[in-house]
This record gives sequence, structure tokens and C-alpha cells, in this order.
Amino acid sequence: MNLGWTPVGLLQRLQARGTHPALIAFGESGASVVDSAALAGDATRFAQALIAAGVGAGGRVALCGPPGADWIAVALGVLASGGVLVPIDDQADAAQFDAALATSKAALMVASAVRLEEAAPVLAARRLRTLRLDSSAADGWRGLPQCLAAPLPEPGPDTMLFLSWTSGTTGSPKIFPLTLRNIAANVEVIEAQRQADATDRALLPLPLHHAYPFVVGVLTMLTIGTTLILPAGANGPLILKALRDGEASVIIGVPRLYDAIVAALDSRFAARGWLARRVWHGALAGAARLRRAGLNAGRVLFLPVRRALAPRLRLLVSGGARLDPATEERLGALGWLVLCGYGLAETASLFTGNLPHASRLGSAGKPLGAGEMRIAGPDAQGVGEVHLRGPVVTTGYLDNPEANAASFTPDGWFRTGDLGFVDPDGFLFITGRAKEILVLGGGKKIDPEALERAYAAATGIAELAVLESDGALVALVRADAAALRARGVTNLRDGVHVALTERAQDLPSYQRLTGFALTDTPMPRTRLGKLRRFLLPRLYADALAGVPRRAARPFTDADAELLRDPVAAGIWDLLRQRFPDRAIDLDVSLALELNLDSFGWMELAVVLQDRFGVELSQTDIGTAVTIRDLLRLAAVRTGGSGDGPPPIALELERWLAPTGPALTALGAVLFGLNRLTMRAAFRLRVHGAGRLPEGAAFVITPNHLSDLDPLAIAAALPFARLRRLYWAGDLVRLFYNAPARLFCRIVHLFPVDETHPAAALTAASRVLNAGCTQVWFPEGWRSPDGTCRRFMPGIGQLLLRTGVPAVPVWLAGTFEALPRNRRIPRLHPISVVFGEPVRADVLRAEGEGRTDEERVADGLRRRVLALAPE
Repeated sequence: MNLGWTPVGLLQRLQARGTHPALIAFGESGASVVDSAALAGDATRFAQALIAAGVGAGGRVALCGPPGADWIAVALGVLASGGVLVPIDDQADAAQFDAALATSKAALMVASAVRLEEAAPVLAARRLRTLRLDSSAADGWRGLPQCLAAPLPEPGPDTMLFLSWTSGTTGSPKIFPLTLRNIAANVEVIEAQRQADATDRALLPLPLHHAYPFVVGVLTMLTIGTTLILPAGANGPLILKALRDGEASVIIGVPRLYDAIVAALDSRFAARGWLARRVWHGALAGAARLRRAGLNAGRVLFLPVRRALAPRLRLLVSGGARLDPATEERLGALGWLVLCGYGLAETASLFTGNLPHASRLGSAGKPLGAGEMRIAGPDAQGVGEVHLRGPVVTTGYLDNPEANAASFTPDGWFRTGDLGFVDPDGFLFITGRAKEILVLGGGKKIDPEALERAYAAATGIAELAVLESDGALVALVRADAAALRARGVTNLRDGVHVALTERAQDLPSYQRLTGFALTDTPMPRTRLGKLRRFLLPRLYADALAGVPRRAARPFTDADAELLRDPVAAGIWDLLRQRFPDRAIDLDVSLALELNLDSFGWMELAVVLQDRFGVELSQTDIGTAVTIRDLLRLAAVRTGGSGDGPPPIALELERWLAPTGPALTALGAVLFGLNRLTMRAAFRLRVHGAGRLPEGAAFVITPNHLSDLDPLAIAAALPFARLRRLYWAGDLVRLFYNAPARLFCRIVHLFPVDETHPAAALTAASRVLNAGCTQVWFPEGWRSPDGTCRRFMPGIGQLLLRTGVPAVPVWLAGTFEALPRNRRIPRLHPISVVFGEPVRADVLRAEGEGRTDEERVADGLRRRVLALAPE
């Protein structure tokens, strides 16, 4: 093998390019440009200083700090000196940092000032010499005594250059070396593909201590002359600024970055209304079909979209994990070239890759260079463990014979631990990771990554991780509270349950979750976005049991000052009395940890107004995320007023007023047509209609399965009752234009806004006090899976306030006819069963809950379920 690439050769290339920009590093004060010759000079001088200090020639130098010009100059200097670079994650905790120093046996530490200060006791105990990763500091890396005459060594193929660790996704990380042979093979094979050159600028928004960004991003891009763009941080706005202002033409990224780009574009068009959203999705789907046929229509069709994001961007390189084929296809449909590869840190990051002339959607490509692969122990579908062999593969783990025996076959192949298959054309498809495959109680095997992508696409899910618990499939979920609130959800657990269950309808039964637990903290991930799955069982158990993910914070001086306010102190005592079983503090989430839904908020708001004279506006309630937020708002709102009554309350008289003769006649016609349709097309069967009270106000309380539910109930009632029957309808879904509002007026539908539950309760009370009948769906939402969900306490408040009886109703067949995810109904039989009227005091004695309202609602649900056939 001809090892043409060496670290010294790289510095020579940089020196020869002179003022050509090597790096554009963004920071707080803007962007700074480092030209090629300057970078080569810094790295060369540091290499010579290391040699003079006796650190070169195999000396191990630990490097820990944020990505930047100093980090890259030091790294190149270590490699050129003949030393071994030991990059450590600058976000490693104290235990991880100490373990990295212990296993690497570093002789010198170059680190940021923050890290040196935090790790001072560890570094002192190890008597490790340190330098600051700051070229301008007196004790910085440039302060090492110079020896300009020291020649730079030319290493041999098996010279160790880089020490790395496994990702630690399934347990403790293991350390291994990458030699000149490993790294040079990768750099040279990428350079030979000529997918980028000196005219390009490559955005590198990744931590540089991993093999993928360092070998592919730093060493390869600098070798071919591509200018590197380093953002000021890893968050979205800073990456976007570097992408635009740096005029990037290439991104070297990971799947989570590309998923975020697609999600951001979707959100941008969704914010413009349903028509823009549909046009956007339709155009993308059309461009994807044309791309599969070999026509890149997206280059023209989506030119304005690409210009708005990054005008020069043309190539997206994805590594570090599997890119979802749907994301890959959508990025390609937009007109970008997407190249996915596969490899591990143990293969110097890259082993297989797609190329413009040889690519396959969803695949990891074919082996590059002299690499070989095989599928060991394939099953009937050809899926087995991926084995690799070639010059990029590490020589083995250091001081770990057990790991080497487990990871290398007797004939020299590296066991990747990944599962996959090779198609007839030689393209590798990764299907999962052997150690991460979940085996359920029935023997079914689940690839967690694929299933997580399916569930995480549900509205209202910020992050989700699936795992096995007692033989069942469960999930740890972080909710997107803002997205759920936008859908009118005020209880996160209910909203997440509906979202997940809706998504599960398109999945096989064995892939449906049997339970989930909510968390308010991000999932444990590596810096490249991979889940650290070995941590999930404990986190799930803690979340399920309500174990705090953090220690209760002591009161700060600001908190103590806040609680000196008598109103804030009174509300704090009220909450502690109301939730005696919770270890609450001021950081507790009102929605996630206390489960306050819309009616819970209403009940609390009434108490606040009656006891403390505090009236919170709806905007206030929407912004009060934690108890601290609520106390602050209450303190400044004392004696103030809210937003005033909602528009619905102001229009209540019009919606509840009796209809005139013309509208009444038209309503009779509509009800007649509905009854004919329900009985003829859906074979409606009605049981227990004789149990309905005569001439008295009451509430009809059915389970809620489908949009057909109101039609079934209306068809089941005698016409004489329909004249005094009222319904509540969602403001957004049913009152969107003049014809829809006229229809609602004809059939006695009045609007309710879930952000103003008090208005709905007031309207229903008015209906009942007038001696009429009200239909109330206690679940609030249509069932996502055909089961009867918990009844919200709002029905309990209504029954307790008015004293009227409830008539429990069991609906069957409407879900099968028209579930949530279907627009055109099936002709499926429907039945309606009416139960005996029952009053709130009886229901309260039969139900369970913390409050009277909850006990009434639970007792009513039991009555409804009792009507269901065995």
C-alpha cells in the first residue's frame, strides 16, 4: 500500500496554498479567517516545540476544548510531531474526564481554561503538565519553548496517531488506536472521489473529538483544500448563521441535523396555512418521484427554498448513524446531492459510501478502497452481522483481550455488531444493531431505531426512545408541549397517549406500545446523537415511578423574596396542600408533573380569584410553565384583571337562542336525512331509548370514538327531543366559515374553545337550566384506538353545578366505520345503548379520584363501560 498521505505532507500542502482560507471560525465577535499558510505555520511550530520538550515520538497529548482554530492547530501539531492525539469530549463529566486520562496515559494536557479549572484536582493528582487551549494566553500552547531546528518525523504505516473510544451506547467505552495506515487509507479514498475541491466551503457543525468529523471533516477537507466553516456553537441558529454567512457549499453532518433541516422547512410552510402546507408536501412528493426516474426537477422547482437557506449549498454528507430514507429522499427532492456512508470509529470513520454514479436510496453504499465486507450468519431474508476487513480497521482495543476476542474473528474479520444485508448489486443496508435489538415476551424482535422514527413523527413528540420492559414494548417520551397546546391539548399525558396511539394504527400489533412514561429532560445521547440505550431502563423506571430527575432545588434569594409576597406564599401553601403526595418545588412543571388540564386550571383559577383576588388571563395561564412562573404572575396580577370574557361568551346569547320556523324546518329535514342514512347505510341499532327522562333537563354522556358519534346519537333520539337538544362543537373544526356556522346554528351546535373551558361549562349550564338536553363527550378527544379513555373532570363540574342527571351512553361501531385517520367512512354496523339516568352524588360514591369532580367523572365512565356487551 502506498501511504502517500502523512501529517507532515498535509502541513506542506497547507503551506503551499499560502493565503487560501483554511478555516472560517465563527464566534461572539463575528467570523475569523485563518489562511492555510498560517495554520501550517502554527501547527509546525507546536510540533517542533513538542519534540523539543520530549513529548513527540509516541508521546500522548490529551486535547479537550471546543472546536476552533486553536483546537485544529494543536491537533495537527501533535500528529506532525510523531505524537499520539488523545481528543477528549469537552462536555465530558468529571468521571468521564478522569477515566479518559487514566486509560489514555496522556503525558500532556491541552485544554480550555474552563476545563483546566474544573479538573484542577484530577490533573494535580496525576501530575500532568498542562497548557491552555488559547493561543493568546501566557500559559497557552504557543508558550511552549520553540525549537525551530527540530525536524518533523515521517511515521511508518503502523505508527499510532489517534486514540479513540467506542461510543458507549451500550455500556462502558473501550479505547483503541488508529494508525497512519488506517487514517491515510480513508483520507486518500475520499480525496480520490473528487466530490469536493478547493473552491468548496464545508460546514462542520460537529464536535471534533470523534473520528468521523476529525478524519472526514478536518484531515480530508484540509488535504483537498476545502475551506472549513466552524459555527460558534451547536444550536440551530448558530449553525444556520455559519451556513449562510460562511457561504457553505458542503455540510459534513449527522442524521439529526438533516432531520432538523427537513422539520424546519415543514414548519415554515405549515405556518403559512393548510394550503401552503399541502402544496409544499405535494411538490416534494412529485419531485421525489421524478428524482427516482432520474430527473432532478428540485434543482429548479425549489431554487428559492435553497437560496433562502444557503445559496451555495449543493452537497450533504451524512455519517455517524443511519439517515432515515424518507429524510434522504426529501433532501434529494429539494435538489441537493445527498451522500450517505457507513463506518465506525474503529474503521477510522468511513468504510462504505454512496457516490453520485453508484447510489441506492436507504443504503450505506459499497465498500470504498480496499475494504471487504461479508454478512455472517444470514437469516432467511439475508440479514446477519456485518463483518469488515481492510486497511482502515483498527488493530484492536488496548489492554482488553476479552474485547478483542469478542470483536475479531479468528480469520481476522472485525465484527461490527451491526445487522444488515447486501442487495444483488452489492449495496449494504444496515437494519439495526445486534446488541440493541429488542426481544419481546412473545419472541418478536424489534429494531428500536426504525420504530422510534415512526413514533417520533407523531405531532407533539419531541423525543422518544423505545425499550423492552418485562417482555413488553414501552417508551420513554419527552413531549413537545408547544405543539400539543397548538392542538388544544391541556393535559400532556392525554395528548401524548392520543398521538402515540394514532401513530400505532399503521403499525403491526407487536410494534404497538403497551405503555409509556413522560420525562422533561432530553434523552441521553452521545455527541453525535446516538442514544445511550443502556441508561434507558433506569430512566424509564424512574419516570414511571415519578422519581425526580433532579434533586429538589433549595430556595434562592430571589425565591425567598418571591415567597415574602403574601399572595405568592398563600398560593405556594395551597399547592402543597393540594398535592400532599408530591415533593414539589418551584421548578415543578404544572402540566407535566402536576397534570393540570384545562378544567384543572379553571378550578385553580376560581380558587385564586376567590381566595386571593388574583385573576389570571388566558395568556398568563399559557405562559405559566412552572410553579415559579405562576407565583410571579399572581404576585403582579393581584387585584388586576385578565383578558376579559372570551369572544364565545360574548356571543352565547345568539348561539343558544331558539331558531325560527325556517331554520327549525330545515333542521327537521337534516335530522330526517341523517336518520335515514344511519339506519340504511350503517344498520343503526338503538337499545334503551325508553330510559331517557321525560321532560326534564339531563346530559347525554357517550364514549367518543369517531366523527360519526353525533350523527349516531341524533339518529337514535326521537324527533321531539331533538328540538330541545344542544351540542358543543370545536370552534376551529366546525365554525370556520359562514356556511359551516349556519349549519351549526340549524342543528343547535354552539362553539367551544378548549383554551376557554369556563365558557363551555357556562354555555352547557345555561342549556340545562333552561330545561333542555345537552350532549357532552366526557373524554374530550375522539379515541385514537377504539377504547374508552378517562373522563375529564369537566363533566363532574357540570353535573355538580347543575344537579341534573347524566344518561350514560355506549357507542359501538363508529370507530370501525370512521376512525381518526380515515376520511371516508366504511359501511359498518353501529349501535347506541342508553343507560339509566344517574345523579352526581351516586357517581361520586362509585368513582375514584382526588376531587369530587374526578370521582364523578370516573363513576360515570364506569357506568358507560358497564353498558358495553361482554
